[in-house]
Amino acid sequence: MSKLIGREKEIKKLNYSLSSDKSEFVAVYGRRRVGKTFLIRQVFKKQLVFQLTGLANAGKRDQLSQFHADLLKHFPEQEGLIPAKDWFVAFRQLIGVLEKQTSSQKKVIFLDELPWLDTRGSKFLSALEHFWNSWASAREDILLVVCGSAASWMVKNLLNNRGGLHNRITDRIKLEPFSLAETEAFLKKKNIVFERYQIILIYMVFGGIPYYLERIRPDLSATQNINELCFERLAPFRSEYNNLYTSLFNKADNHIAVIEALATKKKGLNRTAIIKATKLTNGGGLSKVLKELEESSFIRQYRAFGKKEKDSLYQLIDLYSLFYLNFIKKSSPDDESFWLNAHESPMYRTWSGYAFEMVCLHHIREIKQALGVSGVQTSIASWHSAKAQIDLVIDRKDQVINLCEMKFSIKPFAIDKKYAANIRNKMGSFREETDTRKAIFLTMITTYGLAKNQYAGMVQNDLTMDVLFKER
Repeated sequence: MSKLIGREKEIKKLNYSLSSDKSEFVAVYGRRRVGKTFLIRQVFKKQLVFQLTGLANAGKRDQLSQFHADLLKHFPEQEGLIPAKDWFVAFRQLIGVLEKQTSSQKKVIFLDELPWLDTRGSKFLSALEHFWNSWASAREDILLVVCGSAASWMVKNLLNNRGGLHNRITDRIKLEPFSLAETEAFLKKKNIVFERYQIILIYMVFGGIPYYLERIRPDLSATQNINELCFERLAPFRSEYNNLYTSLFNKADNHIAVIEALATKKKGLNRTAIIKATKLTNGGGLSKVLKELEESSFIRQYRAFGKKEKDSLYQLIDLYSLFYLNFIKKSSPDDESFWLNAHESPMYRTWSGYAFEMVCLHHIREIKQALGVSGVQTSIASWHSAKAQIDLVIDRKDQVINLCEMKFSIKPFAIDKKYAANIRNKMGSFREETDTRKAIFLTMITTYGLAKNQYAGMVQNDLTMDVLFKER
């Protein structure tokens, strides 16, 4: 497992399932390109006895044909086996070859892209239920690992299954993108030596998605890499946006419409505003779209400080989608140096400020650790009123509220007279409108810290980008 970066918690879970004295059924899910298949193959490369990967946009016949091909690949002695006509027969064939195995070690069966296997009318899920309930669960030597990028399908049909697979999953793993610390380690393993400012810039574009980070070249700067991967005529991430959503969701146009509506509002939109912006009808269809996007970690639902659940907002948190809609979609393939020229434009400064805020929101755990409140119960929110907006509020049980300001800058950030007045107004409005009696700490999270001047003393916590790189 020397190739794996991070994922310690997930590896521990998988190894526990491997070493247990009973059969285990593990579900792994997470957004596309996050490294689910790689993780499972690396952890179980010595114990994997059968693997099947679902085919995108294929019917039952093609899926069963692939099953037959993979069965012969793993068990070539079964060459004369007749291809199965349905999934019940297919799983009986798998049982037949597994029962001939003499080893007492756990046998790992890996079904990848499970949602693609469950085609309309195929009865795949019923056959899988029967395979587990009637055979695998009664043994001690089976580890069934199922995986899918369509997170909402995985949650609905496996984790929240109300039929034959109800409570049959013995462990679940939602694989999240890399943190900044893991991203730094990943790039170092590729002999890419970037300063942390450049790593954050890369993260603001691609997030912590291993598949995207794999494309980064060591001989180019962060800016050059972004330009080559996103803006040259045949750049691979010009088409990734549509491929990303259409591969995950049926009727992906509705999902894309919601994403593009949320991209227009920094703080997010409530349900009513989403309906108005997308023209989608209010009902179960919209609820399903929002749930699917949230389960796949493209958006988040949150409540602003002091607001009730009915006032919940939905916010775009996928960094690549945000970058695509701000820049790639608006650029021409003929302008192959777009990013090199746009790098210091007003549009860039607006985007970079917001994207850095998103990076901070993805690293709340590290921020709390730097503040020394890892063990203190907190709630995370934003706050906005007619007078002011604060994008990160950390409300602590120890009678303190951190009002966080996040600034992405190439040099130490200097608080000037105008900005100081703005901050005082924000803090005053917050105290007045929320009627809080807690102590309010102004917390600055910047790339290179604060410049020392007459206004720096108004800040209680001065955090630099280095705190975001702490190992979890």
